[in-house]
Amino acid sequence: MSLLTKHHTHLEAQTLAAKKAAKILGILSTKEKNDALHVLANHLEKEYKRILEANNKDIEAGRDKEYEAAFMDRLALSKERIIEFANGLREVAALEDPIGEEISSWTLDNGLKVSNVRVPLGVIGMIYEARPNVTVDATGLALKSGNAIVLKGGSSAIHSNKAIVDVMHEALEKTTIPKEAVQFINSTDRKTTQQLFTKKEHIDVLIPRGGGSLIKAVVDNATIPVLETGVGNCHIYIDQEADADKALSILINAKTDRPAVCNAAETLIVHQRWLNENKQGLTDALKAHNIAVHGDSMIVDAIPGAVLAEEMDWEKEYLGLEIAIKTVDDIDEAIQHIEDYGTKHSEAIITEDQSSARKFMSLVDAAAVYHNASTRFTDGGALGFGAEIGISTQKLHARGPMGLSALTTSKYCMTGSGQIR
Repeated sequence: MSLLTKHHTHLEAQTLAAKKAAKILGILSTKEKNDALHVLANHLEKEYKRILEANNKDIEAGRDKEYEAAFMDRLALSKERIIEFANGLREVAALEDPIGEEISSWTLDNGLKVSNVRVPLGVIGMIYEARPNVTVDATGLALKSGNAIVLKGGSSAIHSNKAIVDVMHEALEKTTIPKEAVQFINSTDRKTTQQLFTKKEHIDVLIPRGGGSLIKAVVDNATIPVLETGVGNCHIYIDQEADADKALSILINAKTDRPAVCNAAETLIVHQRWLNENKQGLTDALKAHNIAVHGDSMIVDAIPGAVLAEEMDWEKEYLGLEIAIKTVDDIDEAIQHIEDYGTKHSEAIITEDQSSARKFMSLVDAAAVYHNASTRFTDGGALGFGAEIGISTQKLHARGPMGLSALTTSKYCMTGSGQIR
């Protein structure tokens, strides 16, 4: 048997096992699911040393390959981070269970009772890069919403992810959730990932989470429905009527709070009149936070050290302390720039003019739009969802932070007394 055939056969067995486990998981009670999440959390904390030992192998390999600092930060684990994973599972357990929720109901004239209720999607395929936390977060959300999950992490975190899943499997053996409900593809072969894209007989939906190339590969090649999570070329537009202190505070928070995440601001659009009146304050704020500037000719003239932006800068997700700055004559030009270069993730306007704010929020096409607030709030935890499996930038099924309800579909249940048509 060739290695490719062996991997294909094993993948087939894993996805089939997940489908069978989903049937069991889908009818478990809320208490059974919550109890299991607490068992998972406790066991992760107990076995943190084993997970850290595995993570050290990935860190060493990352140093040898000279990964960028932002990438290494996402890859690295610590005891504190593992405790955060565990607490995240406990928070998910405390959330309202969406399964069985009655979305709507009515009775027809003939007495037939109609009810639309939430049910699990079934089996979720999760494809992601160097974030071991996703292994835990995605599993917790999937199990709470009654779904089995097939995990395919990136090769850079292979040891960390395998150790985490091994620990979770041990924990699940002490619960009513079958451990087969959590499958981990322990292969770094890209052909195995490509095969996963086509397992539509066993997997109900794929969720890619990572960089643009990963997401594009899944969207372009999958024969399974995809819940597309997007990269974040997020914009802050400072309008001519923006309060200077408010604008600079929001900009710095959106750019520097966590530069390597998808809801960080990557492009500043600034009205020329506001820039003329506040260029020193803007310059000082950017300099104080060591933010490198790529700007148009007006920005290069106004801000010392700024370099002339190239076309790629307007669409780049820097994921670090760099920003592109574009000057505009009016709000229409700002909206058009976002239309041309945005990724439909998160966009913000800073202004005291209510009509401008309404126009921006109505016309800008994005999963999240803000008036006088940082784009950093596009996050399941920050918006009160408790947790998220990713940020959807598409328009069908789910958009924005995807919490528990986004991992469900609906079913019409009809109850009659012998009605026929």
